[in-house]
Amino acid sequence: MNLALVLVVTVIVLALVFDYTNGFHDAANAIATSVSTRALTPRAALLMAAVMNVIGALLGTEVAKTIGDGIIDVKHFTADADPMMQVHGLAIILAALVGAIVWNMITWWYGLPSSSSHALIGGLVGAGLASATQVHWNGIFWKVVVPMVASPLIGFLLAYFVMVLVLWLVRNLPYHKTNKRFRVLQTISAAAMALGHGLQDAQKTMGVIVMALIAGGYGHHHQVFDASGEIVVPLWVKIAAALAISAGTYAGGWRIMRTLGRKVIELDPARGFVAEGVASGVLYTAAYVFHAPVSTTHTITAGIMGVGATRRLSAVRWGVAGNIAMAWVLTIPASAAVAAGLYWILANTLAV
Repeated sequence: MNLALVLVVTVIVLALVFDYTNGFHDAANAIATSVSTRALTPRAALLMAAVMNVIGALLGTEVAKTIGDGIIDVKHFTADADPMMQVHGLAIILAALVGAIVWNMITWWYGLPSSSSHALIGGLVGAGLASATQVHWNGIFWKVVVPMVASPLIGFLLAYFVMVLVLWLVRNLPYHKTNKRFRVLQTISAAAMALGHGLQDAQKTMGVIVMALIAGGYGHHHQVFDASGEIVVPLWVKIAAALAISAGTYAGGWRIMRTLGRKVIELDPARGFVAEGVASGVLYTAAYVFHAPVSTTHTITAGIMGVGATRRLSAVRWGVAGNIAMAWVLTIPASAAVAAGLYWILANTLAV
């Protein structure tokens, strides 16, 4: 069998495995606050999140295009190139995926809500550098680094000020009745967050699959380019990515859910609603306005810290927050290192 075809199939399968791990790793992003405040039961929350992930995954492709074409350059691994060039390109993508999956599993084991998105980007950068493939540093700076810093900062500040406004608006209302109303509203905000997770994170897997089709010489066969040469995500890629992340979400990520829902701060329904509402707004803006692959993990965690700080700064367990921040800092270099090492092994094994 053609080695390039075997690698294309392997990369697609691994991309869907990554998508699945993304789902159970990041399930907490959408539902931890709703479960911790008892607005939703865990299984009902997971089912709702899984359904909304599918819908969100089908609502856009701009983030997928950024991942597929904006991080490293695989266009020269085409059908007309030397077959070993195709193998070379696919080895890079394969190494990047494994680097991301390994980091996802490590942080899941320790219950740390790190970013699957940045793990994937780190894997692509690490494998790209190890293989001397062109890395689009300008695109990475504007589409990855700037949003990586800005999204949690904006999420924290917006959540803080919106929470202050909400507390002022409900200051004279009966506490228990108001809490019940916010539990209902949390169902809506959790659904919005799950939709944003599908919109952002499933598209990243779509982008990787498109990269594999291009590098393996199957881009034109699967019509991944339009008449102007722009990338188009095939429908089967969208559906496959949507179902994989949805299945992973339904499997749940209980370790990380406990960290986000209880260890950062004790949440009430009002604070959970505001944190989810603000975070989902940041995700939609990043996807539709800036086409940037931001981290759902960073955004919701910052939102939770923001609403928590309205009680008092000491209400946030900054030690736990520090451990989470350390995982954020390490995500890109750690996944890049794993991907670079695996690429070296593949390059020597496959003689590329």
